[in-house]
Amino acid sequence: MTLQEPSLVLNVNVLDVGVAPGAWKLGVAPNAFVDAAHFAEVAQIAERGTLDAFFLADGPGFWENPRVKPTRALEPSVLLATVAEHTSHIGLIGTASTTFNDPVELAQRFLSLDHASGGRVAWNVVTTYSPVAAANFGYSVIPDRDTRYARAEEFVDIVRLLWDSSLTGNRVQYHGAHFDIDTRLDVRPSAQGYPALIQAGGSPAGRELAGRTAHGVFSAELTLTEGIRHYRQVKDAAVRAGRDSDEVKILPGLITVLGSTEAEAIERHERLRADVPSDFGLDRLSTTLGADVRTLNQDAPIPADILAAPKDVANYQGSLGFRESVVGLATEGNLTVRQLLRALNGSGGHRAVIGTPEQVADTIEEWFRAGAADGFNLMPDAFPSGLADFVDHVVPILRRRGIFRHDYEEKTLRGRLGVPVRALDPAR
Repeated sequence: MTLQEPSLVLNVNVLDVGVAPGAWKLGVAPNAFVDAAHFAEVAQIAERGTLDAFFLADGPGFWENPRVKPTRALEPSVLLATVAEHTSHIGLIGTASTTFNDPVELAQRFLSLDHASGGRVAWNVVTTYSPVAAANFGYSVIPDRDTRYARAEEFVDIVRLLWDSSLTGNRVQYHGAHFDIDTRLDVRPSAQGYPALIQAGGSPAGRELAGRTAHGVFSAELTLTEGIRHYRQVKDAAVRAGRDSDEVKILPGLITVLGSTEAEAIERHERLRADVPSDFGLDRLSTTLGADVRTLNQDAPIPADILAAPKDVANYQGSLGFRESVVGLATEGNLTVRQLLRALNGSGGHRAVIGTPEQVADTIEEWFRAGAADGFNLMPDAFPSGLADFVDHVVPILRRRGIFRHDYEEKTLRGRLGVPVRALDPAR
């Protein structure tokens, strides 16, 4: 690979103490998930490995059983401000829902963080389908999918217009079905102009929104075939929107469990899941498929009617992207419930590699070269050890294979993602 060729994009999705339910067993402090210093340490390890960005999900309500693993407690943009103070290069990606936020406030909050961090911020755009989160915001019934995405389209347009206004000085007047705006931002533009956009929706509407607006897509494909299909769908959506397809980076989630041998990795994986209640995976799979799989024969293939598309897509209470990837895996292998649960490893819809650094690097390179991914959102089993193992043992392999950087060259996150840096209007 020459210096001019594209480099693999690697973000770390920091799910508190790790994606594994038993991650808390590996030496982290009991209160690590509410300790900003823990997140700063993780970011510093990621920066040591020249990873592209530090990614924070968000769920404004309980979405995990706290008896199994801790759930997100601290607000992402506050944590990212702490991380920015303790790092100098790594990107900062924060999730915020278009369903339960205000576009003017969000535009100001994220541009302020981007300005303060030297142009390292991206906003991960999501809609929210959780009834628990809806109740926290006074909704007795969550808006249906079509309504959420219609609001999201307007929300993203307004935020982009407001960020543009920081460059041009123009006032934003927007009159839509969901918002009525007449204002402008006082925050000055950042070193990259304004934040990049990441999108995590895997539904048809989500792919269209991503193709039109996103610079990165957090996807959830489980097989190489499905990964290639999704990759092309989003890239084609970008072209239809008049964009260069290279401006949209496809970044599937990848769970990593590392050991010096495959047997050692498997032993670590089993240890981290040893005390997980038997219904943990069943509950997650039931939510994903929209049917109670606990009533099924665990050693028989999943019935076709359950794998079929939801009859009421608008009110389906789950991620269509996760559902699509899980159904694809189950169908391709004609898997039983028990086999599907084993293949998912409790992830809900992300690919997992349990093995040596070479095996993890092989998967990353295969997907990258096959046109199924421009990179990955890494989901180590436990922090900080799982990330440190990746940085110390997988990153050197990827560098030797010529698909990952040795040093940071671009100062902004937009520059690192290979998308245009927005320049200040010289007339201002």
